[in-house]
Amino acid sequence: MAVKEILKLGNPELYEKSEQVWPDELDYIARVTDDLRDTLLDFRERHGFGLAITAPQIGVKKRLVFAHIGTDLILVNPVLKDMSEEMIELWDNCMSFPELLVKVHRHKKGQIDYRDLNWSEQNLVLGGDLSQLLQHECDHLDGILAVQRAVDDKSFALKSERDKLDQS
Repeated sequence: MAVKEILKLGNPELYEKSEQVWPDELDYIARVTDDLRDTLLDFRERHGFGLAITAPQIGVKKRLVFAHIGTDLILVNPVLKDMSEEMIELWDNCMSFPELLVKVHRHKKGQIDYRDLNWSEQNLVLGGDLSQLLQHECDHLDGILAVQRAVDDKSFALKSERDKLDQS
């Protein structure tokens, strides 16, 4: 268990697609999960935000998401499905570019299938903030950053300017 460096915008590793986790890797993945937890909680303490982090953000190219949303949620090999046609527009933030906000469109609802650390199949129905959050994290697993999903060329703002932004 250790706090790891979070890869920042511009690092080419962030644009690489992550590999599936296999059952014989679960001991290793459990250790990576501990690192993700420590890194997320450290980041949250220093920056005041952060609900989830992915393995590729700390340089581990595996399809693994760790979320701390009141309780720990660990998603191994997550797959989004049945995403609604209805979209919402929001200002997205990211631990890989902590001072930048990006206006993006996300699906309002959907479902996510994944495995837990016991290799049991799980799924969640997604809506609201959880839907937005897990779409962002799954993008990381595919090497896609929020800056690539920007609504237009005026969809970027520094957090210090947040009070001037349209929060629709």
